[in-house]
Amino acid sequence: MKDFRAPNEEQTVERSWQVVRAAYEAREPVAWPRRHWRPLAVGALAAAAVAAVLSPPGRSVVNSLRKAVGVEHAETSLFSLPARGLMLVSGRGGTWIVRADGSRRRLGDYQTATWSPHGIFVAATHGNELATLDQKGNVHWTLSRRSPRFPAWAGSFTDTRIAYVAGGKLHVVAGDGTGDRVIDRSAFVAPVWRPGPGFVLAYARGSAVIVRDVGTGAELLRRSSGMRPRKLEWSSDGKLLLVFKPYATRVYDMRGRIVAQDDPSDATFDRDATFVPGTHRVLAIRAAGGGSQVFSLFEGRSVFRGTGVFRQLVFSPSGHWLVITWPTANQWVFVRSHPRKIGGAARISNQFGGYPRIVSWCCGG
Repeated sequence: MKDFRAPNEEQTVERSWQVVRAAYEAREPVAWPRRHWRPLAVGALAAAAVAAVLSPPGRSVVNSLRKAVGVEHAETSLFSLPARGLMLVSGRGGTWIVRADGSRRRLGDYQTATWSPHGIFVAATHGNELATLDQKGNVHWTLSRRSPRFPAWAGSFTDTRIAYVAGGKLHVVAGDGTGDRVIDRSAFVAPVWRPGPGFVLAYARGSAVIVRDVGTGAELLRRSSGMRPRKLEWSSDGKLLLVFKPYATRVYDMRGRIVAQDDPSDATFDRDATFVPGTHRVLAIRAAGGGSQVFSLFEGRSVFRGTGVFRQLVFSPSGHWLVITWPTANQWVFVRSHPRKIGGAARISNQFGGYPRIVSWCCGG
C-alpha cells in the first residue's frame, strides 16, 4: 500500500508553529556570559545521547533535549562559534561569513553560495549572475546565466571547477571563469563533487541521480526512484552517496547498492540527513506531530528530541561539534560529544535578516 500524505503536510506543520515561534522571540532572554560556556543542566543529557552516535556504538541513550521550545540559558546572540573555522550562511538576508570569534561580514544579496576548496574564496549567485569573490566581498569575476543556483566548487590550489544549475541545465566552469559548458540537464537540486582527486560529480536529473566523471564524460552511476531528491551528499572518503528525500532516504555505494535506507511511517517525514565526518554513519532529522528528533540511520537509535522544527544538521570541520538549527526557537544548538557539552545561540534571524541556511562550516578544527 502506498503511504498517504496530506497535501502540503510539511508546510502545515511549519505554519502551526508560527504562533509558538512569535511568543518565544517576544520573551525577555536570560543573559549567559561567555565564561559560562559549559554543559547546561539539561544539555548534558542531550550531549550524552549524541555521544552514543558520534563515538563507538553501544552507549545509546534516548533523552529529550527540552520539552519547551529552545535551549534554556542560550547565549542571547551568536557571540562565538565553539570551534575554529569559518561558517558560510545564506538566506533571505543575503550571504554572510561568520568567524570563530562571532564576527560577521555580509558579502551581499546573494541567494546561494559555496566555499572554494580551501575556504579562500566564495562563489555565489544573485539574479542572473554567478560571481566569485573574496572574504571581504570584492568581486573577482562574474558570469551572466539564466537564474544560476547551487554553485559547488572543487579542486586543488591550481586547478578548480565550479558546477552550478542554470535554466534547467548543469554547467561546469573553471575557477577563473573560463570554459563554461553544459554537462547535462539537471533538476533544481544542488550538485556535489566527490571528495578526492579528479572531478566526479553527483547531480539529479528528474528523479534520477547520476554520478559522472566530468573530465572524461563517463557516467559512473545512475539510480532512479519516483521522487526527486532534495539533497545529495558524499561521505568523507567518497565511497558512499547519500540521496535525501523526505519520505525515502537512501545511501548508495559506487556499485549502486543500497547500504542504508530510511522510509518514515505515515505520520512522519525527514527534514535533513548528513554523514558524520570521517565515518559512514548518518544522522537524520525526523519530524512527527509537533516535534523533531535526531536519530542515527545506521544504528536505528533515537539521539534526542525537541519541540517544534529542527531544520539542519551541520558538523564542524573536525567533526567534534554538531550544529542543530532550530527555527521554531530561533536558535542554533551546538553539541559536542567528548567531553560532553552543549550550548545555544538565540535570536539568529535578528542577526542575519531572517533565519538562514548554513551552507557549510569549513577550514579549521
